[in-house]
Amino acid sequence: MNNMFANRMANAHKSFIREILKVTADPKVISFAGGLPNPQLFPVKDLADATAKVLAEDGENVLQYSTTEGYLPLRQYIAERYSKRKGLEVDPDEILITNGSQQGLDLIGKVFLNAGDRIVLERPGYLGAIQAFSLYEPVFEPVPLLEDGIDTALLEEALNGNEIKLFHTVVNFQNPSGITYSKQKRLDLAGIFKDHSTILLEDDPYGELRFAGQDLPSMRSYLHDNVILLGSFSKIVAPGLRLGWICATTDVIERIIIAKQASDLHSNYFSQRIVCQYLADHDIDEHILKIREVYKNQRDLMISSIEKHFPEEVEFTRPEGGMFLWVTLPESISAIRLFDLAGGEDVAFVPGSAFYVDEGGRNTLRLNFSNSDGGQIEEGIERLAKVIKELLAANK
Repeated sequence: MNNMFANRMANAHKSFIREILKVTADPKVISFAGGLPNPQLFPVKDLADATAKVLAEDGENVLQYSTTEGYLPLRQYIAERYSKRKGLEVDPDEILITNGSQQGLDLIGKVFLNAGDRIVLERPGYLGAIQAFSLYEPVFEPVPLLEDGIDTALLEEALNGNEIKLFHTVVNFQNPSGITYSKQKRLDLAGIFKDHSTILLEDDPYGELRFAGQDLPSMRSYLHDNVILLGSFSKIVAPGLRLGWICATTDVIERIIIAKQASDLHSNYFSQRIVCQYLADHDIDEHILKIREVYKNQRDLMISSIEKHFPEEVEFTRPEGGMFLWVTLPESISAIRLFDLAGGEDVAFVPGSAFYVDEGGRNTLRLNFSNSDGGQIEEGIERLAKVIKELLAANK
């Protein structure tokens, strides 16, 4: 039956992280692998109240089919929040509600990509984007990240040397590296992109999770028409609701609506109404402050544990927000080998090679700090350090 599958499936693979999460289902395993929010912060009672309220007040309608664009009051809320937080003028008609921001990536791939089109990705890049776009058979052009964002000299070289359709970027607390683009880097990007027709896809699921430093402008504030924004309620409310959105000019939204109608007609209307009711009845900024405080403490503890236990040769990022930090091991150590041995110590992470499209990152790894309590962070880092030291000793 293999010859019956579409050609595009030949290079499509299961999510490496989803497969790892099956292994880490064992409660004995301390997992730094998943990109999971802290479940202790989910507003369970408030969402239960919102659910009861929308069912009691408008039950027949909230269980019915709805429009592809999404619930208008929720789109208005998102547009107003862009204005409040980022100073962006966004019309609700420029917002389309999706089944998480992951569906947004898929829809953008469906609307814009032909086989052989070229896409610039950050190196390392977001695995979800690599997966979503791979099905449309593009050519990936990875450009390295520096400490303050992408290497703009190499980016400009890629743009000038090829016809690039799309540039995917996570400018705030990038997944997997934790890096945030500096304001100067954003200005440099704006200067480069004003001379190109390439679409800049600003994927921003973590932007609200800043716990150090200053908020920085969206790329849309510099480049309006050829910037598409992706956002999500997964990190600030709950991922199980599967609600995200695309923000783009109305001509782009119209094409994406057509693609979405072919996929699922509309995103979960019941979830949209629950989230909109929750947002109307509660101060989301107060809730986000709690998340930031907890994540800052978890990040600080992971960093102090790394400083205490890891060998000096190991380098790591110090993110100002988000959920991840990035570790670079000495060249002699394979992160895949480390992963295999760490399994014997009941600790897990994601080897960095999963985030590369060019077989790079063999000595790198991603650690998630948001989904482990203090004891797990300290114990897990100590276990990981033990294996790293053993590998270093064996390679001498």
